[in-house]
Formats: sequence, structure tokens, C-alpha cells
Amino acid sequence: MSAGANLVSFVTIGVLVGCGVTLLLERSLSRVLLGVILIGNGVNLLIVFGGRAGEPPVVGVGDESAMSDALPQAMVLTAIVITFGFTAFLLAISYRSWYLTGDDEVPDDIEDREIVRRAARREVSAADLASEPAVADPQQVDAPAPPREEDRG
Repeated sequence: MSAGANLVSFVTIGVLVGCGVTLLLERSLSRVLLGVILIGNGVNLLIVFGGRAGEPPVVGVGDESAMSDALPQAMVLTAIVITFGFTAFLLAISYRSWYLTGDDEVPDDIEDREIVRRAARREVSAADLASEPAVADPQQVDAPAPPREEDRG
């Protein structure tokens, strides 16, 4: 069996990143934390498999053309440190949320509820409510805003 990357490796990377993205979209901070860890590990494996396999990258030990590429290894070490720091930060936020509320789930805020309400009514939610008219703003491409309550009466 060859020492290089094969299809099973890339399928594993895809599964890690796919599961990580799925967990990242959850409302629970512990699942978001696991998603970040899975995405970090998947991307690290992808970077490692992007490098050239070969001898250890130590000058003077072997032929320079047979040496492996040291840059992906250095990038993975840096990515591990960044992922560890981000994981510690998310863990602290999760613990603080659990300590204050007894739950690590992120609640809906006012904007989330407003978006759900407008979607149920099929209203336009991205209307420009600026003071200039649409003809004076060449960058305005969305529909005109519905009349506001204070403008009607």
C-alpha cells in the first residue's frame, strides 16, 4: 500500500468536515464546539495530504529532491494552536452560558423572531428604509419598503 493519500483519506476528510458543519449549525454551544474541533481536524488532514511525501526535511541528511515539503507541516502546527485557542474560548463561553442559565443552548433573539414572522407572512425583509428615494440611490436594488405605521396616519 502506498504512503500517499488515497480515496479513503479524502472521504474521511469530507465526512469530518461535513459532520463539523452540521454540528456548527446547531443551537447548542457544546455541539458548536464539537463542530469546530471536527472541522479543524478535517482541514488539518487536508493540509497534510496536500504536501509532498518523502524523506524528513532536514538539510544534509539526504537528497534534497526526495525531501518532503515542510510548509504543510508548519501550517498544520499553526492551525492546531489556533484551533486549540478557539476551542478554549468556545469552552469558556459554553461554561459561562451553562453557569448563568443552566443550559448551553443559544436562545432566539428579537431579530430571529422578526425574520420568522416576516417569512410566515411572506413579507420582504430586506427593504431599504433609508431617507433618500430609490431614484437617488443607484445602488438600491431591492423592492420599495412597505409604508410604516407612522407614515400612514
